[in-house]
Amino acid sequence: MFEIIKSGGWMMLPIILCSIGAMGIIVERFWSLQKKKILPPELVPQVWKLYRENKLDDTTLRRLKTSSPLGCILAAGLANRHHGRDVMKECIEESGRKVVHDLERYLNSLGTIATISPLLGLLGTVFGMIDIFSSLMQHGSGDPSILAGGISVALITTAAGLTVGIPSLIFHRHFERLVDEYVVDMEAEALKLIDILHGDREVS
Repeated sequence: MFEIIKSGGWMMLPIILCSIGAMGIIVERFWSLQKKKILPPELVPQVWKLYRENKLDDTTLRRLKTSSPLGCILAAGLANRHHGRDVMKECIEESGRKVVHDLERYLNSLGTIATISPLLGLLGTVFGMIDIFSSLMQHGSGDPSILAGGISVALITTAAGLTVGIPSLIFHRHFERLVDEYVVDMEAEALKLIDILHGDREVS
């Protein structure tokens, strides 16, 4: 494996760095975007219970805000429950934008890695082909097997770039879809909160 990497030339270094960065982001996002952390199943029933018991004081709301992304959105609405539906909805939307920004952390970097890794591989191949044809101009064609071997070495960077870029793109799309699903679920819970607080629906 080391010989293959070495034969790929200096362009293998940024590709390897991209692979390390992509792996770190993927592992971190898998850990951070667990559904139980984003949408704790027991959180909403607890909030309704506290609301019915009139225990939603400032301390409880601060604790709710830091508990999870869903808790942060619900806390924004509950903190302004005495200011009317429009104010509640506006505060929930502002909090929601911040939560979405946090959920999408590092995804832009992962998308960039997915885009540039194949391009770095292609650039390495172009440099390799330039070296091969420069040698041919200086020393002649010689043995065709040597030319074929040089081309295969030049293509190593393209293969490496695609090996990094394809999984990065797959996971980037997966995490984007996951965030979209979480946003829809959190929005539904927030709207349910507004309706219940204003008596438009019953607590289920």
